[in-house]
Amino acid sequence: MTVEYSQNGWVASKDKEAINIKHFPVAGTKIRLQCNEICGPVLAAFAAEFHTKVEPLEEGEFDDWSYAYRQVRGQTENLSNHSSGTAIDLNAVKHPLGKENTFTVEQRKTLSILCKKYGLRAGYTYKTRKDDMHFEINLSPAKVAELITKLGLEKSKNE
Repeated sequence: MTVEYSQNGWVASKDKEAINIKHFPVAGTKIRLQCNEICGPVLAAFAAEFHTKVEPLEEGEFDDWSYAYRQVRGQTENLSNHSSGTAIDLNAVKHPLGKENTFTVEQRKTLSILCKKYGLRAGYTYKTRKDDMHFEINLSPAKVAELITKLGLEKSKNE
């Protein structure tokens, strides 16, 4: 069997169980993100701070996305980081793919601080097509484990 990797170098698979995709609740919301069990605590904590410090997550509309096995939109050679459960999209309807500057200057300042804190790369920083809704792990699994310890995040916050 060939091992596949997403764009950020994490193992990806069509089989969620093979890469330990779990559900992680986002504090302060009813949202549960499907993420790789290693980085799920980081992505869920980021989403909770996004909800309180950037803008509320839209709970009435299903536009907060996580694990999905697929190629990078518009490409055929790279698996999306969603394929490894290491990327999330938040308030996607409000921040559609390809539309730039959907966050205010203040929101982007806050997002930059949060992305640094959680070891994430934001889609609005992409050089080509912007993806304001998108946030992805930009660390190795070992570095994510160190970050979870440093931030005091619980590894068992999944179902």
